[in-house]
Formats: sequence, structure tokens, C-alpha cells
Amino acid sequence: MDAYYYLVAGLPDISLDDGKLGYTVDSFKSEIYPYLSDKDKKVVDLFYLKFDNDNLLHLLKNRDYVINTSGMFNTDEILSVIDAVKDGDIPDKKYPSYFCKFISEYLTLSAEETYKANDMLSAYYYEYAMKSKNKFVSAWFEFNLNLNNIQAALSTRKYKLDVASMIVGDTEICGLLRTSNARDFGLGETLPYLDNIQRIAEIDELVEREKKIDQLKWEWLETESFFNYFTVERLFVFLLQLEMIERWISLDKEKGNELFRSMIQNLKDEVQIPEEFRN
Repeated sequence: MDAYYYLVAGLPDISLDDGKLGYTVDSFKSEIYPYLSDKDKKVVDLFYLKFDNDNLLHLLKNRDYVINTSGMFNTDEILSVIDAVKDGDIPDKKYPSYFCKFISEYLTLSAEETYKANDMLSAYYYEYAMKSKNKFVSAWFEFNLNLNNIQAALSTRKYKLDVASMIVGDTEICGLLRTSNARDFGLGETLPYLDNIQRIAEIDELVEREKKIDQLKWEWLETESFFNYFTVERLFVFLLQLEMIERWISLDKEKGNELFRSMIQNLKDEVQIPEEFRN
């Protein structure tokens, strides 16, 4: 196991309530990432791949899309994977395997089905990340998948929508969330953080609820990485916490309300109205 004494010792102290930062997710990539071992770079890549996922989705719809450069791959590289799959070729092994699987499936979708693409890609991404040989990082992605799915299940159940269609992934817990009618989805004894998520879900104010969710994530990261002192796990935690702070610095209450309205509209757009109820 590689130890990064000087890198970790040089990290600034940060908290979720920080109002400004002198360090960013992008500066981490340029200043710390190059000093990691090849094995540990693959661990950190799992964080940055979410930006590539977003870029991939956009480039599939519009080849002229200006990508977010926080990802691992540039525009030409992502387009080369798309073209390779279209031509029936096998992309270079430097790209994550789920890229090819997702693109192949995406190309079979009809125009009316493209709303499914984001969840499809997320499912592939989480499945890929949870197979990481780094146990802590694998556990983080499993926790995050459960957290997102439970929130979606509680919200859709509240508004009497179809829960099953909103769950991402194919784990045992995903199955229970899709099928259980129990208040705790039959997960009360399996997930110790379920009660916290349920309490947070009852908060009406969106910004406060989002802050509580990030606090839950922050606490999980600190607890689960407690004995990782100068390892890639500690750097990975710092990167995730850095992203949370960046998000809150850029998201004031007014923007939070705008986000809420946007989320509601997207939910309405994604809900498919049965043919018999259409005018």
C-alpha cells in the first residue's frame, strides 16, 4: 500500500460550512493526481469518471457539445469510443468497459426512450465502481447508490408514483426498494443509516434537506476512513469533501429553489402518461 505522507500532511483543513476555498477539484487533479501510483490513480479515476459520463451523454446527442474538462477524457477521445462502437469495433482498453456497453444500449433506444439514458449510464457506472478492489471506495459507491435510491423511493412513494422505475442498479437492496411495501422497505436491520435518511426526507425545505444529506455523507466518509491516515483513501475522502464544499459555495438559497423547480419539472417530463389517459 502506497503512503502519501507529504501529500496528506499538506492538505488544508476543510469543513462543510466553509464559505470559500483556495483549493478545488480541478487543482487536486493537476497538483496531486500526478504523484499517485498507477494503481491509486485508477481509484481516483472513479471519482472523475462521473464528469466523463455527463460528457458522453451530451456528445451522443450533439457532437459539437463543449465538454466539462474535469473528466479523464477529451472530446476526441470520447467521440472515438462512440464511433468505434457504431462501427462494431472494440475501443481501446484505456476506456472503462461500461462505456462500450452503455453506448451499444443507447444506440438501440427510440427517441421516446432516450429519457432512460441517464439512469442506464448511472447503473453501469455504479456497477463498475463497486467492483473496485479498494474496499473503502467500493463501499462508498455502494453507500451512495443506496442513499440516492432510498431518497428516490421515499419521494416517489410520497407522491404515489411508480417506485420501481426510479431505482437505479441491480443489487439486492435495489430489488427490495422496487418491490417492498414495508415502511422501511425491509432494510431496517440491513442499513444502519436508513432512519437518518427517512428523517431527512421529511424536511420540506429543499436546501436544508440537501445540506443534511451532505452532512450524512461527510460523517460516513470520516467514520469509514478513520484508520486510513496517509493512504489513497484519505485523498479520495478529501476530494469528495472538496466537491461538496464547492457545490455549496456556488449554491445559495435562491439557486437552491431554482434547482428544486427544475427537478420537479424534470420529474414531470420523465413520468410517462399511459396511453389511455392521454387526450
